[in-house]
Amino acid sequence: MIDQEQKFDAIDRRILTFLQRDGSLSQRELAEKVGLSQNACWRRLQRLQESGILKGSQAAVDLPALGLDLTVFVMIRTRHHSKEWAEGFRRHVEKLPEVVDFYRIGGDWDYLLKVVTRGMRGYDAFYQKLITDFDFSTVTGFFSMEAMMQNRPTDLTRL
Repeated sequence: MIDQEQKFDAIDRRILTFLQRDGSLSQRELAEKVGLSQNACWRRLQRLQESGILKGSQAAVDLPALGLDLTVFVMIRTRHHSKEWAEGFRRHVEKLPEVVDFYRIGGDWDYLLKVVTRGMRGYDAFYQKLITDFDFSTVTGFFSMEAMMQNRPTDLTRL
């Protein structure tokens, strides 16, 4: 976090918004877009990285183009709610490469996984690995037919 003396301001929000849209921007291009000198922009980037707000950069990959054409939102309900069980489950899920997002959630369900795989056979193989050695009350999958909005950058200048 940025400490109180180093305020997170509108320029920081603009920097983060532009980087979310295009993480390949050069420092010069980014500085021009936010109206700073390159040195001032670099100092802000360093501060954002050191504070943990800016966490590296990633390339967007078209997973269906690689044959990963099925996205499933897996909802899990369990009878086990101990810290030890949850930690063991987290370690298990981390070993499953099909899982791209993993959340502990509130409400009627306990966990939500976003899974990408090669078709229904790939999902069935994933499911068998998921349930191995774990006792769940209910596991259900919601199959995505179309990604209408995905990995949308957050416009921090409007929040």
